Amino acid sequence: MDTSKELLFFFSALGAFNGIILGIYFFFFTKRKYFGNYFLGALLLALSIRIAKSVFIHFDPTLPKTYLQIGLSACFFIGPFLYYFLKASVKEINVMPKSWKLTLIFWLILIITVGILYPYKDYPKLWGHYFVDFIYFQWFVYIVFSGFTIKEVLKKILSRKHKTNPAEVWFGMIYLGNVLLFIFYFLALINAPHVSYISGSIIFSFILYLIISILLYRKKTDDLFLLNPTKHSGKKIESAEEVIISGKLENVMIEKELYKNPNLTLQDLSKEINISSHQLSQFLNNNLGKNFTSFVNEFRINEACKIITTNDKLTLESIGYDVGFNSKSTFFAAFKKHTGTTPSNYQQQALLA
Repeated sequence: MDTSKELLFFFSALGAFNGIILGIYFFFFTKRKYFGNYFLGALLLALSIRIAKSVFIHFDPTLPKTYLQIGLSACFFIGPFLYYFLKASVKEINVMPKSWKLTLIFWLILIITVGILYPYKDYPKLWGHYFVDFIYFQWFVYIVFSGFTIKEVLKKILSRKHKTNPAEVWFGMIYLGNVLLFIFYFLALINAPHVSYISGSIIFSFILYLIISILLYRKKTDDLFLLNPTKHSGKKIESAEEVIISGKLENVMIEKELYKNPNLTLQDLSKEINISSHQLSQFLNNNLGKNFTSFVNEFRINEACKIITTNDKLTLESIGYDVGFNSKSTFFAAFKKHTGTTPSNYQQQALLA
């Protein structure tokens, strides 16, 4: 390898290595644990594995085909992780919905099953003509879905009329960076002139160093991870407006039973009562003295208590799911927090009464 190739290999490989380190950072070492950042960490890990494969195969084509299979398998999760990262951030989701878990498990089982039954080393033509096309198609579909998820952010970035905040620039940069990566890899896939898989590695390294520079430059990074930050002044909403908001909330929560939706978000509820998510968050925090999760869980726990005292045929776990919790552990923890006792103790006391 001559000097230029050595530098190219070093720069590309270092980008993949740093991507893994940064992915681990978002998983374990951020000061505040934002749910969306777990998907950002997973996205960086998947991208880094895909990039590492491109680097090593580019400089040593004789490597075992297993490397190609590992890289393509990681590529299979880039799209889903990008989409869930943006969706969780935009919708302010703090607990993984059951549908997301099932989708990721399905993709994982699919790629493992295909990898075992049809390994790349034994079926190179099958992978090259069919599996790779499907992987890139799936990646493209998720990129489109991701674009629709942050379409308002992209409009603001592309328009000079609206001022963007740091979080909007951050999310837009991550999305557009992934789009750029996909374009380069797709062009390399169709053998476009003057484009190779190493081009994607270089683009990834550049984007990664840009992300690292932003994180190191900014003393405060919380505003990067909150797409819809809520800054509470501590001032309560006036009594007249408080009555109106309380009435609307009681109406949609009790009559429509919105609390039974395990994926209910602050934005969803604010749209139901026609106020901004910022105003609703301010009302909950300053007027009611509770956050969104506690507010919704109170309705769920109250409904659970009614069911426990009137129906002894249902299991406690099924009751938890019926009132809107997406896991047994979450239900039990919330129940004890709001009632001071466990669901089983509450059930026993109800039977003795």
